[in-house]
Amino acid sequence: MPKAFIGIGSNLGDKRAQCERAVAWLSALPKTEVKRTSSFYLTEPVGERAQPWFVNMVAVLETKLDCKELFFWLKKGETLLGRLPTWPKGPRLIDLDLLLYDDCVLKTPFLTVPHPQLHKRAFVLVPLTEIAREERHPLLKKTFAELLDDLQFKEWVIKIR
Repeated sequence: MPKAFIGIGSNLGDKRAQCERAVAWLSALPKTEVKRTSSFYLTEPVGERAQPWFVNMVAVLETKLDCKELFFWLKKGETLLGRLPTWPKGPRLIDLDLLLYDDCVLKTPFLTVPHPQLHKRAFVLVPLTEIAREERHPLLKKTFAELLDDLQFKEWVIKIR
C-alpha cells in the first residue's frame, strides 16, 4: 500500500489538541491507516514571524487513496477542523500538508509532490528524521537525516513530547 507523509501544524488555540484532532481525523479517512506519528515540536514561524509559535508533527499513512484524492481529503479536513482563510504563511488553526507520497513526483497548479519546501524546513525535517531517518527524498536522493544535516538555517524546533 502506498505510504504518505503528512505535515501537521497549528499556531492558534490549543495547538497540541488541534494536532491530535487532525491525527484522529486522518485515522478516519477511507482506505487509510495512520501507521506512525512523530513527537510534537514547538517551532518558530518561518516567513511571517509576527505570529504565535507553532506546534508541528508528522504522520505516516498507508493509503489506497491516490495522491490527488489524499490531497483533496487533506484540504477538506482543514476546513472541517476549523481552518479559516488568512494570508499566505499567516496564523492557522490547522495545517495539513502532503509532504511525500511514495516516490511520486507531481507538479500541477494546485499540488506539488514532494512538497517543494520540505528540504528547507527544520520544522518538517526534524519530525521526519525522528520517524523515518533513512527514508529518501525522491528527487534529491538524500535521506531525511542528510537533508537535516545540510540545512544552513535551522529555525527553532523544540521537542515537547
